[in-house]
Amino acid sequence: MTQTSTYGLFRHKPFLFFFLGSGCSELAYQIAFVALGWQVYELTNSAMDLGLIGLIQFLPSVLFVFVIGHAADKYNRKKLLQICQILESLTAVFLCLGTSYGWLTVNQIFISVGVLGVCAAFEGPSAQALMPSVIPKGMIAQGTTIGSSIYQMGAVAGPALGGVAYALSKNSPFLLMTALWASAAVLNGLIRVDPNHSHTSQLLQKTKDPASESNPQHDKDSVYAGARFVKENPLLLGTLSLDLFAVLLGGATTLLPIYAKDILDTGAWGLGLLRSAPAVGALIMTAYLSKFALKSRVGMKMFNSVIVFGIATVLFALSTEMWLSLTALAVMGAADMVSVVIRSSLVQLATPEKMRGRVSAVNFLFINASNQLGGFESGLTAAVFGVVNAAAIGGVGTIIIALIWMRLFPSIKEIDKLE
Repeated sequence: MTQTSTYGLFRHKPFLFFFLGSGCSELAYQIAFVALGWQVYELTNSAMDLGLIGLIQFLPSVLFVFVIGHAADKYNRKKLLQICQILESLTAVFLCLGTSYGWLTVNQIFISVGVLGVCAAFEGPSAQALMPSVIPKGMIAQGTTIGSSIYQMGAVAGPALGGVAYALSKNSPFLLMTALWASAAVLNGLIRVDPNHSHTSQLLQKTKDPASESNPQHDKDSVYAGARFVKENPLLLGTLSLDLFAVLLGGATTLLPIYAKDILDTGAWGLGLLRSAPAVGALIMTAYLSKFALKSRVGMKMFNSVIVFGIATVLFALSTEMWLSLTALAVMGAADMVSVVIRSSLVQLATPEKMRGRVSAVNFLFINASNQLGGFESGLTAAVFGVVNAAAIGGVGTIIIALIWMRLFPSIKEIDKLE
């Protein structure tokens, strides 16, 4: 695809509205958890309470994984997104009023985080399942590339915007969140989806649909059909588990505060640069992939990107120079973006339309689990082996996982094109 045809996606109104709506929602999330983290720490001065924010945010995707996927397949996905974003906007109004009038308590913040976590748990898989319906036929890889940049842009702009807003006044971030989520709901309402629009792929011929065996109607309607479909499909199982274990072992970014303070001898500004470096690398790779789409040997390129991610993690672990650490983190972000684009495209192409919600819910759980558990794993190994050794071990482990998965799932290596 040429640069013109790729960016021509934005002239396709359903994709444009979807992209802008998802961007507003992701930006609001990034602002929310920066502002809420600061607010909770000001109220309690407790690191444990900060950890509870992440735990409360993560739990709904585990507790409701099967219900989430079933809802995304049974009900109108666009309306599900709008309902979630309206609830998120109302939650932001509650936080704004409580902050303005001084009656907001820590427990009320935790409840609000729980509501946002539930909404995010439903919103993520619904958006992933809806995305193929708003991408023109034959452009799934390009659409996934641009769609995957939404999180990275939010990760770069959200924390900075949330910090500036909070510095202006404590309720400013919540006013901004209200406006962003309300805008997202309106933008998603403008999406018009052709009910006959679908992406078909030869990858479906390589999958075994459990809904076609034994009791078809029962299996198709089952809330567990997504998990069963992933389990019985080597292509999806290999792709999702590769990301799970690679991120689980390569979670060196959790250790950034220690690196900034004790190894690189920098301050808070340096920590900010280190945190933003992976997102910057990912955005640069997004721009590259938007111009030069992945056209061949995508299966091997996914394995290679995971190996590069592991090598860059080892380089970061051993670095004592700021410029080298920033470079390694940017490479990690760029390599991860290649893996994300290929994995997301394969999940969409290898999943039947009527099961995309349930499979996306399983994918969403894998992603959240790898990020959350990866941070726990990094902290645990750092306590046992030391910070540098822990980060290096994680990088080596990521490389080993990629090599093992090549042998366990040879069908992934054989994938040539994302069409």
